[in-house]
Amino acid sequence: MSSAVHLRVHDLAFGYGDRVVFSGLDLTASAGHRLGLVGENGVGKSTLLRLLAGLDEPQAGTIEGGGDVGFLRQELPFAASARFGDVVDDALAEFRTAAARLDALTERLAEEPGDEAALAEYGRVLEWAQAHDLWDADRRAKLVCAGLGLGDIEPFRPLGGLSGGQRARLALAALLIRRPETLLLDEPTNHLDDAAMEFLQRHLSALTGVVVLASHDRVFLDAVCTDIVDLDPALGGPARYGGRYSDYLEAKRAERARWEQRYAEEQEELRRLRHDVAVTARDINHHRGPRDNAKMAYDFKGGRVQRQISRRVRNAQQRLAELERTQVRKPPQPLRFAARLTGRPPEDGLALSVRDVEVPGRLRLGALDVGPSARLLVTGPNGAGKSTLLAVLAGRLAPARGTVHRAPGIGVGLLEQDVEFADPRRSPRQLYAAAAGAQAPPLHALGLLAPRDLDRPVGALSVGQRRRVALAILAADPPDVLLLDEPTNHISLALAEELSDALAEAPGAVVVASHDRWLRRGWEGTELALG
Repeated sequence: MSSAVHLRVHDLAFGYGDRVVFSGLDLTASAGHRLGLVGENGVGKSTLLRLLAGLDEPQAGTIEGGGDVGFLRQELPFAASARFGDVVDDALAEFRTAAARLDALTERLAEEPGDEAALAEYGRVLEWAQAHDLWDADRRAKLVCAGLGLGDIEPFRPLGGLSGGQRARLALAALLIRRPETLLLDEPTNHLDDAAMEFLQRHLSALTGVVVLASHDRVFLDAVCTDIVDLDPALGGPARYGGRYSDYLEAKRAERARWEQRYAEEQEELRRLRHDVAVTARDINHHRGPRDNAKMAYDFKGGRVQRQISRRVRNAQQRLAELERTQVRKPPQPLRFAARLTGRPPEDGLALSVRDVEVPGRLRLGALDVGPSARLLVTGPNGAGKSTLLAVLAGRLAPARGTVHRAPGIGVGLLEQDVEFADPRRSPRQLYAAAAGAQAPPLHALGLLAPRDLDRPVGALSVGQRRRVALAILAADPPDVLLLDEPTNHISLALAEELSDALAEAPGAVVVASHDRWLRRGWEGTELALG
């Protein structure tokens, strides 16, 4: 990667129909910058990456520089009959072409040392080779494939025989092997286990070019990024924050506090100014006039008082007009999990107890006890039985052998990974109303959905929005034991932070199955590792 690469975005605008995704967006990145794009789903992270890659055209603005740009595609541009080795060879093709050209130019210059055209071309190819680390390309290809869990796949293996996860990792490997000057990555940690993600973190951190990425993996953002670009609308629009994801969280908390304080101070000043303008002069006019023997003094002193009052009122009117024109808007209510997550099971005894449970081919567990206020994190690789265990605990799946005991009268609620509703035509408001008890807060008060989505058919909502509806329904009649299967999947990073805080404060028992490394890193309860 070239140390001279620069990427510049100026006044960028893009939208779909009447919907503006972003406008007036400015962004710069130089060699060594690794920018992480964050924001609520739908703010334009993937759109911006496609624009930077040249796959879509902006409606306004310019994108300049970036040099050789590489974009991580979700599907490999190869036929199913193509072989694993063909993809690796294609990623190395430019290196081999450059190496062959350097050899040819070396021979040509040996024969004709004064050939200026050959000498100039040799310099250009050599500069490219050095920037892309040509002489380490073959070794890098082996290291990348091994690091992403592809080292055991034979070169002749057809792509049609690979799993979807293997093909996605191969697409990422091909891009890392090619080593473009600007690397654009949309959710690169999908389909990676912990070891592969740690490899990718180290690899990207060592690159000297520009990296722009979008990811829901907060540990990944924290480990890789030198800057965070928040595309969510805020006080000043999209903003860039220097440092890691942890630094960004601290900055956002401080920024939000300053915004709220400024709004409160301006509203208080507006109330005072309106009072001064509307009340002060009227109150003075209501004062009783002087007696005759004091009239001359009153005219002199009163005139001066009136002038002072008029000046004060005029100044207040001017300040009021200015503040009404320039006042900061009210901070938007953030999406939050302002719900009571669980009920309170009896304090004595266990909420759930499992003994010698087996679901053939999916789960085998000797013993598990869940206390009335337990915090249990279930971890393990794909296929270890995490979702199966939650389904067994919820009573959705009967084991072939073993027993599951639930405390009498206890309520158990499960949030599944794939949320489906029996009638997709019903709205979140209708579904919530049917589940809500008399004491439940209104749906809009939970903050899980934007107001515009409350009356849309649930079938028209995104996966993440449907999961929020399911969470709201659970909160409408809080269970004593809350079972959550990958709760931070398909939701924004901001809501994931709020959900984690809510789980920590929930009064009943919480059992979470998750791959989320950030959630796992901060977990303060017990952990059950399956598989």
